[in-house]
Amino acid sequence: MSTSDFLHGPFPDPIDPPEGFDPASPARFFNRELSWVAFNWRVLDEASNPRVPLLERVRFLSISATNLDEFYTVRVAGLRELYRAGNTTPSTDGLTPQEQLDQINEDARQLLSNQQETFGVLRAKLEEENMFILDRQALTPQDRTFLDEYFLSNVFPMLSPLAIDPAHPFPFIPNAGFCLALTIERKADGLRRSALLPVPQQIDRFIRLPAEGLAYRFLPLEELLLDQLHALFPGYVVRNSCAFRVLRDSDMEVEEEAEDLVREFEVALKRRRRGEVVRMTLTAGAEPSLRALIMHELGVTPDEVIELDGLVGMSDVKELVVDGRRDLQWPPFSPRVPERVQDHDGDMFAAIRQKDMLLHHPYETFDMVVRFLKQAAIDPNVLAIKQTLYRTSRDSPIVDALCEAAEAGKSVTAFVELKARFDEAANIRQSRRLERAGAHVVYGFIHYKTHAKISAVVRREGDKLVTYTHWGTGNYHPITARIYTDLSLFTCEPALGRDAARVFNYLSGYAQPEMLENLAISPISLKDRLIELIAREADHARAGRPAQIWAKMNSVVDPDVIDALYAAGQAGVQISLVIRGICAIRPGIKGFSENIRVKSIVGRFLEHSRIVCFGSGHGLPSEHARVFMSSADWMGRNLLRRVETLVEIKNATVKAQIVSQIMAANNFDEAQSWILDGNGRYLRATPDVGAEDRPMFSCHRFFMENPSLSGRGSAGAHDVPELAHGPE
Repeated sequence: MSTSDFLHGPFPDPIDPPEGFDPASPARFFNRELSWVAFNWRVLDEASNPRVPLLERVRFLSISATNLDEFYTVRVAGLRELYRAGNTTPSTDGLTPQEQLDQINEDARQLLSNQQETFGVLRAKLEEENMFILDRQALTPQDRTFLDEYFLSNVFPMLSPLAIDPAHPFPFIPNAGFCLALTIERKADGLRRSALLPVPQQIDRFIRLPAEGLAYRFLPLEELLLDQLHALFPGYVVRNSCAFRVLRDSDMEVEEEAEDLVREFEVALKRRRRGEVVRMTLTAGAEPSLRALIMHELGVTPDEVIELDGLVGMSDVKELVVDGRRDLQWPPFSPRVPERVQDHDGDMFAAIRQKDMLLHHPYETFDMVVRFLKQAAIDPNVLAIKQTLYRTSRDSPIVDALCEAAEAGKSVTAFVELKARFDEAANIRQSRRLERAGAHVVYGFIHYKTHAKISAVVRREGDKLVTYTHWGTGNYHPITARIYTDLSLFTCEPALGRDAARVFNYLSGYAQPEMLENLAISPISLKDRLIELIAREADHARAGRPAQIWAKMNSVVDPDVIDALYAAGQAGVQISLVIRGICAIRPGIKGFSENIRVKSIVGRFLEHSRIVCFGSGHGLPSEHARVFMSSADWMGRNLLRRVETLVEIKNATVKAQIVSQIMAANNFDEAQSWILDGNGRYLRATPDVGAEDRPMFSCHRFFMENPSLSGRGSAGAHDVPELAHGPE
């Protein structure tokens, strides 16, 4: 397949500029926040995709709800603070905070409504598969007998029913807190009062009822509570009720001169659960006085309240994805162990010494990263280990290995990022554990997050020291590595070893590196290097040489980088971008961005790797290309306020693996791709004209089904199109 075939794919023809479009105005950018909501619409659409197994569709529905919750607690919360402070400064695309909030609110309300509709469809399809979600009216006498015992044993001890009156003030409801609000009437004299039943988050949302055969029957927890109110409020009858859930501002501010950064974050985490409410969802039908009471006590305004005719707290439907129905989930997939590691009897250092090794997760197991560090921990020739930790699992084997190495007397330095949003508490626990083992723990900068993914192992070999390094595009998190696509580069190339040492010295001693050989880092040089490389590609186009840029990442927002891409496209560079989430680029406009194509891939695995390839005057694919892997998305926070890496790949076979396999397959993907047009719409990809009778190519399936691609770590180029036209 030629380069033009890769770039043609399912992309629409360029469109005429929208009426009144000014290429020098903010209209050349899409709004970051609205682009994120558009991404979550794509996630929700997978819950309606008939090609996706039924319970995986339920999981996508849950993910869309969780994503929207986090978006509100962080991004919307920040906009809300700007608006309340009277800030009218427009964003890059020209919208003020109030205008953004208004558009987000409208779009999010529709998204929440569609979630309810999708849940209704999925509920009916689950029933066809003998899985039932019941309400209390459908309970049998046998069900009630079971639930009476279940309630007394597993729920009742956790509950604290509360009357609301001057003697019993409205309680604090934490972030993501779920409650029942009630109007109850005393049987003896007809006295009415309001009451509240906070539901502890430790209780399962869906209760599995006894069933015959292979049937699954579930009752939502709120249905059980409403059925058992007589036990909670004896002597009263319920006259009205509603369920509600709150989301609170989860952003944090840290004092610039905090004497003890760890202590400051422990305090900030406690503050987070008390942030102001930014959104409240509640079931429709609550009587006005009850609704008004809740709003008043929580301090929410009408525009922050969303009534739902259905399930409140849609993220909890993930509990319906049960192990007993594997037939309704993705077929099992076991990541591969690279053949080269097996050839060396599991010796990672021997495999890396042979040549650089690139692993493509999750198709190749992340266990190799763990093995690399475990082997280093017990190897008597290893003298030192340095490691960045941004996110990792609660019982992290990475931390286990570092602790073991420190306890064995090796020099271990762990660079722990305390500002990894929502993982701060876990990282504090891990840092304490590392310190107890004897490791030196460094917390990095107050003003910058350390987002780079680097491991360095210093090993004595003969009369010299050899540095083995691992560079990643994803976190050192064995659990997310099962579903995130990422790259891992293992090398003992001396220049990258020296570069790693310089970055670690920068993190520990603020010693800004004066010379990096195969590396650029933010906030120092990464953005400038990217813009320089983009400009060089434009020079090739102006000189009449083939000029291409292929890039893949999570988000593209930075206006300077986007303007550099616009300029390159106008010079004739063919630009193909695979951007999973937020994209502020307006592609496909005649005379402005007609040479820029953008797609988003949403499917079984979460696309997370960051890659950029430049044809360097020879086109793509080409052995002359310049190829980079990175920890950074093209966003202001990554390029200016984080420590990130951009690693140039020099090994020829590793370059071929990235360009001719990974990027080619992503560019060619149809089955999971959405195409962004110049009006900001994402449209599902369709096969090329005349190719409708063949299966749509899926890059995820392609990598799962073709172990030869990278079994030895950098196996070389393969003919992606031929495999793409193979059997389903």
